[in-house]
Amino acid sequence: MKPKIQPSAQVDASAEVGEDTTVWDLAQIREKARLGRNCIIGRGAYVGPGVRLGDNVKLQNHALVYEPAVLGNGVFVGPAAVLTNDHFPRAVTPEGRLKRGDDWEAVAVVVEEGASLGARSVCVAPVRVGRWALVAAGAVVTRDVPPFALVAGVPARRTGWVGRAGARLQETDRPGVWRCPETGELYRERDGLLAES
Repeated sequence: MKPKIQPSAQVDASAEVGEDTTVWDLAQIREKARLGRNCIIGRGAYVGPGVRLGDNVKLQNHALVYEPAVLGNGVFVGPAAVLTNDHFPRAVTPEGRLKRGDDWEAVAVVVEEGASLGARSVCVAPVRVGRWALVAAGAVVTRDVPPFALVAGVPARRTGWVGRAGARLQETDRPGVWRCPETGELYRERDGLLAES
């Protein structure tokens, strides 16, 4: 099916919007952005120039995704979450001249498959959020998040592990083996990283 775009949304003519994607009121999709199939872009959300979203991505209301961010399939971005793009944000150069596009280099936030960013969380570029990781509401991510990690706080630190269902994993009686209470799936921890068994 064709995408469903509300009349008050602004979608640049050069943007690609996938089949079955919904763009709600007052959302803005900038030039050359690419949105996959079956995405939901909430009210007032912003997708910057050239940003790439995979299939089945949800951007909740007022989420801000600045270029050159890349979001994998099944990524969730909570209400009012922000993905930044500048190492050293300044409005002016050291000489006091207003900065323009050529005066700085945009850096990316990459969010891998299935990961979730909680409401009002902030990812300070450049960072990578690993697949199926979970960033707690209000967290400020300043360094890479491993796959399946649960991170919280300012700055965000790992406080546990989550599985594909998003539930906090429980340690089993076998060292380094974790179980999902929702699905029963097992995960194995090795050298500070978690992988599916």
